[in-house]
Amino acid sequence: MILKIQTPSEIITREVVTKVIAEAENGCFCLLPRHVDFLAALVPGLIIFEDQHAKEHFVAVGEGLLVKRDDTVLVSVRHAIRGGDLGELRRSVREQLAIIDDREKATHAAVAKLEASFLRGYVELVGESI
Repeated sequence: MILKIQTPSEIITREVVTKVIAEAENGCFCLLPRHVDFLAALVPGLIIFEDQHAKEHFVAVGEGLLVKRDDTVLVSVRHAIRGGDLGELRRSVREQLAIIDDREKATHAAVAKLEASFLRGYVELVGESI
């Protein structure tokens, strides 16, 4: 099978695999080359896959969709991080979550400033019309 994992900004992996393990809302599942076509809504977790040499690889993913059609498995997620081993992947995920958290805090601060500016302008506008 060909596994392609992608985010909106990059292709994380595109390679020939012999097995894919992922987790959907109703539990974990395994896909093998001769399985029927399949569609699943993924929950945040790990995608584990084996390459042609039976070596396991790990990709941490956020919510997304997995579609198996014929010999292709396409995974589309908002966030994904590929790691060599689970320890390395865990560190990478923690670093990325910290970055996302900082961005979200900055976004919330910017929105709060915009709201305050809007309210000040509105109060001034209403005050002038009285």
